[in-house]
Amino acid sequence: MEDNVIIDLYWCRDEAAIPATAKKYGRYCNTVAINILNNPEDAEECINDTWLHAWNSIPPHRPSLLSAFLGKLTRNLAFNRYKQVHAQKRGGGEIALVLEELEECLSGKDTVEQEIDRRELIKELDAFLAGLSPETRRCFVRRYWYCDSVRSIAEENGRTPASVTMLLSRTRQQLKKHLTAKGYRI
Repeated sequence: MEDNVIIDLYWCRDEAAIPATAKKYGRYCNTVAINILNNPEDAEECINDTWLHAWNSIPPHRPSLLSAFLGKLTRNLAFNRYKQVHAQKRGGGEIALVLEELEECLSGKDTVEQEIDRRELIKELDAFLAGLSPETRRCFVRRYWYCDSVRSIAEENGRTPASVTMLLSRTRQQLKKHLTAKGYRI
């Protein structure tokens, strides 16, 4: 089923929208949730919450790209669930590692000015990503948006885990340099 048809089902408040969404995007959203939560039961709960949030958001919101909309919902819900489950910094998985890797280029302490400049920061991140080679951008987004393991990124790109680790390290350094040059405090 085409995305515009699925969105129209949501707009008509037709309950068939949810199974149609699950059929088309269930595996994609499940991959996003599993990469973050590393727990099938939590991921399944997160996916069900994604469908509920989509139902409550459409209308009034009409997403231009349904896959990105659902992916973002799933990702945000999975991170919230992760924070809830790991409130005392226990457990493993990729999230702690991903956040630790990014810690060197992004401050965790937001000032009022930084919150006001959030949209500018998003533009700078987009510009930085646009300037990367397709392979580097793909590896970076897979690691820091989808929270994929270094091993899976390496396998999909015909690289060794060590070369992916080095690529990500260099890219984080470039990001830090880029943001610092634009006036962001790291």
